[in-house]
Amino acid sequence: MAKAVADTNSAAENAAGFVWDKAPITGFSHMHDSGTGGQPSLGNFPLFVHPGCPDDDFSKCAYSVMQRPTNRVPGSVFAAPGYFRINLTNTVQAEMTTTAHAALYRFTFDGSDTVTVHTTDEEPPQHNVPYSPLILVDLIDLMNSRSIGGIQVYEDSGRIIGEGRYAPSFGSGSYQAFFCADFTGATIRKTGTFKTNKATEEPKWLDGLGSDYSIPHGSAGAWIQFEKPEKNSILARVGMSFINVDKACKNAEAEIVDFHFERVESDARKAWRKKLSVIEIDHEGTSEELQTTFWSGLYRTLLSPQNYTGENPLWNSTEPYFDSFYCIWDSFRAQHPLLTIIDPVAQTDMVRALIDIYKHEGKLPDCRMSFCKGFTQGGSNADVVIADAFTKDLREGIDWNTAYEAVISDAEVEPPNWGLEGRGNLVSWHSHGFIPWNDIDKNGTGPSSRSISRGVEYAYDDFCISLLASGLGHAADASKYRRRGGNWRNYWNPDQRDIYRDSSGDVTQTSFKGFMQPRLLNGTFRYQNTRACSPIHEQHSCYYDTGLDTYEGSPWLYSFFAPQDMATLIGLMGGREAFVARLRYFHESGIAYMGNEQGFLTVFQFHYAGRPGVSSEFARRYIPSLFNATVNGIPGNDDCAMGAFSAFAMMGFFPVAGQDVYLLIPPFFREVRIKAKEKGRWAVIRTVNFDPAGKRMYITGAKLNGRVYTKNWITHEFFLKGGILEFTVGEEEGDWGTGDDDLPPSYPVE
Repeated sequence: MAKAVADTNSAAENAAGFVWDKAPITGFSHMHDSGTGGQPSLGNFPLFVHPGCPDDDFSKCAYSVMQRPTNRVPGSVFAAPGYFRINLTNTVQAEMTTTAHAALYRFTFDGSDTVTVHTTDEEPPQHNVPYSPLILVDLIDLMNSRSIGGIQVYEDSGRIIGEGRYAPSFGSGSYQAFFCADFTGATIRKTGTFKTNKATEEPKWLDGLGSDYSIPHGSAGAWIQFEKPEKNSILARVGMSFINVDKACKNAEAEIVDFHFERVESDARKAWRKKLSVIEIDHEGTSEELQTTFWSGLYRTLLSPQNYTGENPLWNSTEPYFDSFYCIWDSFRAQHPLLTIIDPVAQTDMVRALIDIYKHEGKLPDCRMSFCKGFTQGGSNADVVIADAFTKDLREGIDWNTAYEAVISDAEVEPPNWGLEGRGNLVSWHSHGFIPWNDIDKNGTGPSSRSISRGVEYAYDDFCISLLASGLGHAADASKYRRRGGNWRNYWNPDQRDIYRDSSGDVTQTSFKGFMQPRLLNGTFRYQNTRACSPIHEQHSCYYDTGLDTYEGSPWLYSFFAPQDMATLIGLMGGREAFVARLRYFHESGIAYMGNEQGFLTVFQFHYAGRPGVSSEFARRYIPSLFNATVNGIPGNDDCAMGAFSAFAMMGFFPVAGQDVYLLIPPFFREVRIKAKEKGRWAVIRTVNFDPAGKRMYITGAKLNGRVYTKNWITHEFFLKGGILEFTVGEEEGDWGTGDDDLPPSYPVE
C-alpha cells in the first residue's frame, strides 16, 4: 500500500507523483498509483522539509503547496526497488523506503550553523538561514481534491495524526484516508498548524477543513520545528490506513518498530528479490540496456493492483481485497496474464477480490481505485480476466459459481449507469448483435459513443464467457455465448475504403478495403474516418469524453480485434498474404500507437497468417526503440501493462488473454527460466545458436522436451509443469510455424 516518492508540480503527467524533468519538488508522500492516465491519484499527506526558517522565524517558512516547491539538485536522483533518494537545493537530502503500510524517511542536513537556501530559479536565494529544521505535513493530495479533513500535532511527542476525504482520479465517489506520523533524531522546539501559507503555534489541531472555500489551494496542516539534530538527520515514520487513525498508528508501530532505516530498506529489497526470483535469465552477450529494459518492465508489472486486504472500509469479508485496477481495459491484455505466470498466488487473490466486489456491489468492475467505481472504457473486461484464470488453472479458493454468476450478469443485466460498471445498450446487443449508432437506451445511461470498440470487446467478452461456461458444464450457455462471440462481424463493412488526405493535401486512398464501421438501427453503415484517433489523424479525439465510435484507437486498429476468430477475419481481409500486407502497413505507416495497450496484440497477430517471423521483426522494432531503459522508455502512461509488453516479448512469447494460447518468438536472451507451478520444475526457453546482435530473429526450428515442435504457439501447461523449449534461429524467415496445423486456434461461428 505504501509507495513513497518525491512529488512534483510538473505540467507533465505526474499521476505517480514523481516526474523526471526539472519541475520543483512539492513534498514527499506515501501512497501512489503507477503512472495512470486521467487525473493524478493519491499523494495524500505529503511531508515537506526546511533546513530552517529565515530569521529563525517559523512564520517565514513556506507552507503552502503554492509557495514551498523547491528545485532538485541535478543528478541527485537515485531509485531502486524499495528505495528513493533526492537532494533539494534547500540543502536537504531526502531518502525513503517502505513496508506494506508505512513509509520511513531520512532527512539529512548540511550541519552548518547557517545555510544558504535556494528554492527555485524564480526566487532569490535566502542567505544565513539558521539551522533549525522544520517539517510540515499537508492534508493535500496530488489532485487537490480534499473536501474535508482534520489534523493534530502533539507538542510533547511530536506525533502528527490526521485524515481527509478525497476524490478518485478516474471514477465517481470519494474515499477517506488516515495517517500517523512520528519523528526521531532531534529535540522538538516548537509545534503548530498552518492554513495556506500562514503558520501559528496555536491551535494544535484543525478540523472541518474543506478545500473549496475555507482553504484556498488546498494546503492546511501541522508542523514541527526541531533543535539541531545530533547526527544531522531526522527520521520520519508515516503509517497509513483507510480505516482510521488508530489503524494507521498500529500499522506503523507494527511494521517499523525501531526506525532502523537500513534494516527496513534491506527488507524491502529482499522482498522484491524474492518476488522477482521466479525468473532467471542468461544475459551473456545481451546489452545492459536490454537487461535493464526487461527487469524494469517486470518490476513495473508488479506495482498494481495493490493489496489493500484488511484496509477495506466498505464491507467486512474474509476474501482478499485489491484496489487500483487501472483499468482492466488496459491490464487484461498483458499485465494479468503475466501475473498469472510469475505471481499466480497474487493473481488468484485478485480474481477472488473481483468476485467479492461483485458480491457486495452487484457488478464486476472494469476500473476501480480508492474504493470507488471507475469509469468503464470498453467491454466488461473482468470477464476476460476470470475466464483467463479458469483456463490457466488458477483455482485455489475461487468461488466459480459466483464467478460465473458475475460474468453472466455482465452479459445479460444492464446496470443503471454502465459508465461505471457492466455494459450498455444490451437490448440492441441481444436483438441486433451490434450497438446501433442511433440506439436509444431506455434501461441505463452511459457514454453513447464507442459503438465499434465496445461492440468488438463485448463480442470477445462473450466468447470468453463461452469458454468458462463450457468448462463449468453449462453447454447451452456455451453455445449461446459462442454465437454472440461472433458479433464482431456485424461491424464489418466490406465496402469501406481507407480514404485520407496526404501530405500535399490531396484526397487519396490505399488498396485496403473492408473495415469496422458504425451501424444504424436500420442496419446501414455510418462512416467514421478509418484513421481517426491514430497518431496521424486526430489522435486525441477519442478519449473518455469522445463522440466517436472507437475509443483510444482508430477503426484501423479495431478492425484487427477478433482474437477468437482470426481465421475468419483473415478471410475477410483477403487471405493470409493480404492480411500480412495490411498488418505490416498498419505498423509501418504511423497509424499504430504502442502507447495504448490494445495495440500490443497486433504486433504478434502475424502468427495467425503463418508468419511468426514478422511478429518477431516488429517486436524487435519496438524494443528498444520505444520500450527501453531511458527516462522516456515507455511510449504511453504506465498502467503497469507497458512493462508487461516488453517483459513478455523479451522472454519469447505473448499471451492471447482469455485463451490458453501464447504466441512464440525468439527470446532476447540466450536462455529464460521461469519457475513452474509444479514444485521444483522450471519452464526453460533456450536459443541454441543465440545471436546477441539480434540479427538471427527468425525461428527456423524448435524442440519441446527433445521432440520436434512446429506450432507457433504453446499452452499454459508449459508454465504449469515446466519443460524445455529450444529454438534454432536464423537471419532469414523459414517455414517453421507456417503450416495450417501450426497456427493458433480460431473459433468460427457456424
